Amino acid sequence: MPSCLRQLGEASGPALLEAAADLRSYLAAVPDPRARRGTRHPWTALLTASAAAVLAGAASITAIGEWVADAPQRVLALLGFRPDPLTGLIRPPHATTIRLVLAAADGDALDRAIGDFLQERKPPAPAPGRKVIAVDGKTLRGSRTADRTATALIAAMTHSGEVLAQRQIDGKSNEIPAFAPLLDRIDLTGAVITADALHTQHNHATYLHERGAHYLAVVKRNHPRLHERVRGLGATSAWTTSSTPGPITATRSAD
Repeated sequence: MPSCLRQLGEASGPALLEAAADLRSYLAAVPDPRARRGTRHPWTALLTASAAAVLAGAASITAIGEWVADAPQRVLALLGFRPDPLTGLIRPPHATTIRLVLAAADGDALDRAIGDFLQERKPPAPAPGRKVIAVDGKTLRGSRTADRTATALIAAMTHSGEVLAQRQIDGKSNEIPAFAPLLDRIDLTGAVITADALHTQHNHATYLHERGAHYLAVVKRNHPRLHERVRGLGATSAWTTSSTPGPITATRSAD
């Protein structure tokens, strides 16, 4: 499951089932790729059940299937499954159905739905100070196979550990083209964006400035002119400005 989904278990707010029921309205935006003929279970119910299982601690597809199979009737109804018109009972989906659904789901659409859900959930009290968002890319452990390269994701996360958005990186590209699309759905006004040296790009700086954000940029020798300008600042390795959106800190690196 995407790491963004795992953040559901750490989000503050309503209890597990209430949170899953609320999430269902967001997951309804994830397109259903299945043919209408022969489908037994509602698409959104299958996604919501998977989310509820992760909320309950499931860490694998097998565990998700087991959780759904053991769920009481009232829980299945809350998740959106329909009862049999003859018996009135809800038959839970098979674990294989869960696996096929999660494999067929649009990963970016699923990440957007969960990210929107997490952003709408209000914390008990506003965090003190300026909002800081880290942008970073990671490779999913266990995603590499004999005939497929590892799956790479780029995510935007608060420094308190809340994932705000996530996207899969094109296997033939890198994180750079995914930077702006990742942040497009997040309110960046007044926020500080941190990222590694890969994202010290002129286009990224322009984009963040236009979105009203500040940023921290790591400057290395692959940007020789900028690196020399930072070095020319003297003994201190950083410079700051906070009067307008833009760079807050540029850190010099000897690499």
